[in-house]
Amino acid sequence: MERLPSWIRQHLAAVRAVIVLTVILGGIYPLAVTGVAQAVFNDQANGSPVESGGKTVGSAIVGQLFTDKDGNPVRKYFQSRPSAAGDGYDMLSTAASNLGPEDVVDTLPVPGAKDDQGDPDEGRQSLLTQVCARSKAIGELDGVSGARPYCTADGVGAVLKVFPAVGPPTRAVSVNQACPARPFVATYEGVTVECGKPGEDYAAGRTVPVRGTAGPPAVPADAVTASGSGLDPHISLAYAELQAPRVAKERGIDVAKVNELIKEHTAGRPLGFMGEPAVNVLELNLALDKG
Repeated sequence: MERLPSWIRQHLAAVRAVIVLTVILGGIYPLAVTGVAQAVFNDQANGSPVESGGKTVGSAIVGQLFTDKDGNPVRKYFQSRPSAAGDGYDMLSTAASNLGPEDVVDTLPVPGAKDDQGDPDEGRQSLLTQVCARSKAIGELDGVSGARPYCTADGVGAVLKVFPAVGPPTRAVSVNQACPARPFVATYEGVTVECGKPGEDYAAGRTVPVRGTAGPPAVPADAVTASGSGLDPHISLAYAELQAPRVAKERGIDVAKVNELIKEHTAGRPLGFMGEPAVNVLELNLALDKG
């Protein structure tokens, strides 16, 4: 070995290091970690499965949808919070929407147009319109007001584009309400408000969100926003209590019994002080099915 050129010795040392590190970090370490996990934290290591009737029906740490084949909420079940992970609670696409509070302007779909994949153009809903639409739908589902500040009555963001961007307005457009919809306000500073025209570029205008007259929303925030992971299995106590009358009515049971089950499946604050109490939706629905 000493007679070999130095560059060959260096390459052989590198190869030996790769082999040793691969065995340790690619074999011994993963096996050791897996063994400890299976021995000490078996349930958690296998995904915290939840079983019912001898079958695995979900996970205690991953949320799921309680909808029919058309995506409509099954009324006898408590509904989970929205999910931005794939088509909903997709563990291979765990993510948030990455949309922030300033995302308030929709891209209206252009009738007859196609997107880059050749599918019909569906436009793009802003975060504000997503929140407004969800709040309206939940209000209708649970028999409460779905009204929220900065939302129109038809469930989109109450946002104007005002022209020019600086100075007295000469034109105002309700950009999230496609023509021929009637704008949520008739005038803005003396200028008649127009409906939005799909395909028209309003980027040069000044964005003006309009708060409206809605008071504090009846629909909780977690009911209309997705979690950071998109996999949260819990909802707030407020959202669970909002749904209780509807679930009780659909199942023909006393709402007091439903509220008692909510309390039984409410987890306290982690470590006693972090976050807020939360309700595991899957476990609560299974408890309801068991009667």
